[in-house]
Amino acid sequence: MNLLENRVAIVTGASRGIGEAIARVFAREGARVVICGRKQETLDQVAARLGANVTPAACHVGDAAQIRGLVERTARDFGGIDILVNNAATNVQQGPCLDATESQFDKMIEVNLKSAFRLVQGVAPSMIERGRGSIINIASVAGIKPQFESILYSMTKAALIMMTKSYALELGPKGVRVNAIAPGLVQTKLSEYFWKDEERRKAAFKDQPVQHLGQPEEIAEIALLLASDRASYMTGEVVVADGGFLVT
Repeated sequence: MNLLENRVAIVTGASRGIGEAIARVFAREGARVVICGRKQETLDQVAARLGANVTPAACHVGDAAQIRGLVERTARDFGGIDILVNNAATNVQQGPCLDATESQFDKMIEVNLKSAFRLVQGVAPSMIERGRGSIINIASVAGIKPQFESILYSMTKAALIMMTKSYALELGPKGVRVNAIAPGLVQTKLSEYFWKDEERRKAAFKDQPVQHLGQPEEIAEIALLLASDRASYMTGEVVVADGGFLVT
């Protein structure tokens, strides 16, 4: 249907999981997609699978200089950036809240929050100049309802949601929409702590109305909506895709 024809997108954390699925869907819909992750070799393999519309670009989102380079190269090579998906995230602390360390705290802030802040600060000015743009932050239901023994992940995702709303408030009048997606339990490497163990998986689905494990493609289709003109009246929203987890 080419919903994103002639659009240029950056998708972070796109070497696997939700990021890769979003890149696949965006490319399918005609966008030129720059995918980033830490390892060039892995990104090259993903790009080969996804086709000619996908360009791999190694970038450690915890490094401000690498983020600046990514934005500058993309704008130079493709003439501008229309869509930004802040998907890269980490979770280095899973356990009792009082066991969390300051170094873990700093790492989570650097990757889960500062990367999104730096990328929006880098990309939004050119979007404003052209009078249009869509920024999508991948948050989590953990940012709405705290995840047990995951204080730092829950905290950073809650902050990302408020960052989304704050940017939306200020950038909306300038033509830039900013929204978030809050997935529930999705089958990715990042969340395998919760779905690989049978007891944890059973606990997660005990009362959930939709009884299957979420798939990256289900999140990618929501990202497509938010990136496209079909969501032209949406900004500052947090779209929850959790199988009904939060209503139980």
